[in-house]
Amino acid sequence: MDRPGGIRRKIRAVFFLQLAAISLATLIGVYGAGVVIEDHLIRRALEEEAQYALQRLRTRPDAALPHTYNLRAYLIGDARHGAVPADLQGLAPGFHGRDIEGRDDLVYVVDGEPGRLLLVFDRGRVHAFLLVFGVALLALVLVIIYFTTWLTYRASRRAVTPVVALARAVRDWDPKAGDLGALELDKLPEQTDHDAEALAGALRAFMRRIDEFVERERNFTRDASHELRSPLTIIKVAADVLEDEEQLTAFARRSIGRIRTATRDMEALIEAFLILARESDTGLPEEDFRIGEVVDDEIDLVRPLLDNKPVQLLLQHEGSFCLHASPRVLSVVLGNLLRNACHFTEQGRVVVTIGSDFVRVEDTGVGISDGDLAQVFTPFFHAGRNPRGGHGVGLTIVKRLSDRFGWPLQLDSVLGRGTTATIRFPNATPLRDGVVPCGID
Repeated sequence: MDRPGGIRRKIRAVFFLQLAAISLATLIGVYGAGVVIEDHLIRRALEEEAQYALQRLRTRPDAALPHTYNLRAYLIGDARHGAVPADLQGLAPGFHGRDIEGRDDLVYVVDGEPGRLLLVFDRGRVHAFLLVFGVALLALVLVIIYFTTWLTYRASRRAVTPVVALARAVRDWDPKAGDLGALELDKLPEQTDHDAEALAGALRAFMRRIDEFVERERNFTRDASHELRSPLTIIKVAADVLEDEEQLTAFARRSIGRIRTATRDMEALIEAFLILARESDTGLPEEDFRIGEVVDDEIDLVRPLLDNKPVQLLLQHEGSFCLHASPRVLSVVLGNLLRNACHFTEQGRVVVTIGSDFVRVEDTGVGISDGDLAQVFTPFFHAGRNPRGGHGVGLTIVKRLSDRFGWPLQLDSVLGRGTTATIRFPNATPLRDGVVPCGID
């Protein structure tokens, strides 16, 4: 089924408008021709007939007046030419209409030397003739127009059929299936021309490139998931083993702590990049879960970032809700927001608030100026604050993930007073009165 904006629909609309315009113009032309015949030719003929009759009467007073099938003449003031109908005697010179006994007459009155001459013309017969002739002519013209337009439409339809077939093939093509058979020449309509063949060839080449991109994306996410996580796992295990050594100095323990923190950050970044690198959400299991469970886990992971800092990490409950989504994606989003808050807060507190359909992370850190706030979602942008511990991609990742999964993100900040990040979940199911929705046990 063609969409309203399809080529065929547009061509049909153009042809229908053309037919309507031509038909209207033809109708107006036939009607105008009838008016011209009556108002110009008939009246001019009556005027010439009257002048000729008056000239004859001047030379031959006893000459007969015109009397034909459509024309009758009367002369007022001369009884030799017969009585004048009473309804015609009071007419002034000029043209007059007369309707009597079903006749539609045109009366022309003119004064001359022999007297007042009246010519009565039965224009109803002329109207009938013009109607029959005009309708026949109009029908013939319209038939010719409609037939030629139909032939033109058929030719235009055949011309665009290959393009429409290509559009449908592209619309129904699934990049995951990788089947380009619908664009082969033997699958296109027989009337396909060279231009359509060139277009089909270009589309086949373009789709092959897309297939290659999809395959590379699959290979990257598969290989990166294994090859990048394995070294990080080794680093984490080695750091845990080193931390159990009793002879370590305080400096060494602080270095191990930084290694573990950097390892956790790298794990979160790799997880986020792999999610964003996927062409679709395939491979990200979704489930029903309480938002508080994910928030608690992420708070526990960022607590070490506040060691030796006069900063409180608090959790407030203004509500609660459950969500059907991927916990891994939500962990990446909340983890980045929490790490940002902890990195850029040197004293005060970081407050995480759970509402009925939102999670808010509020800190008393350095804040962001109005000018920098408009660019914080730009990759590798550090604003005017201390970039210590940051990579400049955290908020970019959060924004891309929130847009992709339909979780609106709002960021408010005042320079020197702190930043508030609020992420909302339109599909959240609030928890009320101890009722557990979403099928959670």
